[in-house]
Amino acid sequence: MSVIRAKSLRKAYRATVALEGVDLTVGEGRIVGLLGPNGAGKTTALQAILGLVAHEGELRVLGRDPWTEREALMQDVCFIADVAVLPRWMRVTQALDYMAGIHPRFDRSKAEGFLAKTSIKPASKVRELSKGMVTQLHLALIMAVDARLLVLDEPTLGLDLLYRKAFYDSLINDYVDHERTILISTHDVHEIQHILTDVAILDHGRLLLAATMEELEARFAEVVVAPDKLDAARALAPIHERHSLGRASLIFDGRDRAQLARLGEVRSPALDDLFIALLGRTIGQEAAA
Repeated sequence: MSVIRAKSLRKAYRATVALEGVDLTVGEGRIVGLLGPNGAGKTTALQAILGLVAHEGELRVLGRDPWTEREALMQDVCFIADVAVLPRWMRVTQALDYMAGIHPRFDRSKAEGFLAKTSIKPASKVRELSKGMVTQLHLALIMAVDARLLVLDEPTLGLDLLYRKAFYDSLINDYVDHERTILISTHDVHEIQHILTDVAILDHGRLLLAATMEELEARFAEVVVAPDKLDAARALAPIHERHSLGRASLIFDGRDRAQLARLGEVRSPALDDLFIALLGRTIGQEAAA
């Protein structure tokens, strides 16, 4: 079953086109990284999926139109934004009371179990918590809801390394299963690579790439090339090239790995390097045009 299905999705704000002709399908139980630079259209895409903005084209989330059926949809969808939304005067216990009162599928005991693994005290007020602790509180509240789709918009923005790692560890160990789907929009490409099953890359409102991690590994290759073989490697039209310590690393799209192996060490590119390569190719194509 498709959890998210978009066809020719478009959204414009007056003269500014935020999304243009986006076709995307997300299956059940997938963990999808929605990537792109600032202004790529990621936030608009999430807002459309959550039923917060009207749109052109076709969009179904869990079989529903998010704009016209948002109330029913939000029974099965949870969202963590990039900014704290809990009132600063609220105590942790009051946040639990509030969730129990508004969401019929909220499991208070489960939330309390998640919070017991942190240093957050039930009587603490939100204003007394660090940014990392507020994020942990958000996650505990959300993970205690039996939702089918979790949408995360820059969930670890501004957190230090330890809190970012703890956030994703909790997400994977305590939330993920084969039925729940997670959509993550983030700039921290390297941090989430190990948990993703799929990647979708947006740029200037258009979808550059949508693929599984296995498809990326089969399609793209990085080669560390010695200086004497650099000209031969460049003749194969790499999509990206960078230099470090006297050696060049080139990324190729769709080239035969046996052929590339004659030029140097072949490996799968890191997701952040591939992200930069694809955006760089687009910039280069625009400059040429």
